[in-house]
Amino acid sequence: MKQLVYLSLGSNVGDREAHLREAISRLETRGQVVAVSSFYETEPVEVRDQAWFVNCAVAMETMETPEQLMAAVLKIEREMGRERTRKKGPRMIDIDILLYGDRVLNSAAVTIPHPEMHRRRFVLEPLTEIAPEARHPVLKKTARELLGELPAGQAVKKIES
Repeated sequence: MKQLVYLSLGSNVGDREAHLREAISRLETRGQVVAVSSFYETEPVEVRDQAWFVNCAVAMETMETPEQLMAAVLKIEREMGRERTRKKGPRMIDIDILLYGDRVLNSAAVTIPHPEMHRRRFVLEPLTEIAPEARHPVLKKTARELLGELPAGQAVKKIES
């Protein structure tokens, strides 16, 4: 059965926007992309001594299980040249599964909903653009509500196309 899934994509190495477009194109082989947010330039969080990111959110319908989708996401990252040399460090592409329907899952392979999504403006701004009513299945709040509860901080600027 098809599931509606929300993902967060980010890049802060090279042609950041081109990397996001390439990742979105590759995701289309795993299901049907039904919405893509605007691109947002965002300051790094946690590891701050690196270039700013470009982030977006993607909604897609897929027949894959969460584990299959996670394996596919990691494969896309590898094929695009992502090297995990420094935790939270610079990366050509980063793809996180935020929500998978209303599933709650915590396995060795994947945690859904994404455990940090409700604390990250760079995730919630783009997600709220395409799915303001998407509901966090644990916190029982919409993306719009979670965004509204964030404290001030972390610059997130919509890139005008």
